[in-house]
Amino acid sequence: MTVRLFLQGIVFGFLIAVPVGPMALLCMNRGLAGGWAYGLSSGLGVATADAMAAGVAALGLTLVSNFIAAQQVWLRPLGAFFLCYLGFRVFTIKREDGTARSVAPTETDLRDAFISTFILNFTNPATILSFLAIYAGFGLHDLSGDYFSATLLVLGVFVGSALWWVLLAVGLLVCHGKFGERELRWVHRVSGAIIAGFGFVVLFGL
Repeated sequence: MTVRLFLQGIVFGFLIAVPVGPMALLCMNRGLAGGWAYGLSSGLGVATADAMAAGVAALGLTLVSNFIAAQQVWLRPLGAFFLCYLGFRVFTIKREDGTARSVAPTETDLRDAFISTFILNFTNPATILSFLAIYAGFGLHDLSGDYFSATLLVLGVFVGSALWWVLLAVGLLVCHGKFGERELRWVHRVSGAIIAGFGFVVLFGL
């Protein structure tokens, strides 16, 4: 049972991470603009938030989920504006050369990248709701009080989600040199506009 939970967690984490959304676009663009480590650090922030949301959903911690839901009055517009800001930053990225960032990301850059994606992902109630839907679909029972099993599930979710971001970072590292300046500019512009568009959707609840 314990091994099965861990393996299920890996599957759940991978399933949550793979769909292309604002977080995926943001991480990919950070990888293209600042190097694979910058993109991977952003992705691990998402993976950590996924793991924590998985734990909240599995343990039935309504206090946490209700608190996040109750704070949507200010979390929703704050997250929306932040997505719009990030989209604008991505849209307006300028490169001195078409292939690589001239200055490697610092430890502070990597930390900030991790924190920003973690906060954006964990404070979004849809993250917890996604895990509830997956649990229901796979017939996973409530793990309230079973902290050992919940921990194994959470670790599995982190491994599964992190695996996707590692694969993405490797892919960016391999393909990075194949993007010319013109191609990168269009990638940043299109994905920046999409990220900002997600921000408007969140803000106006479309």
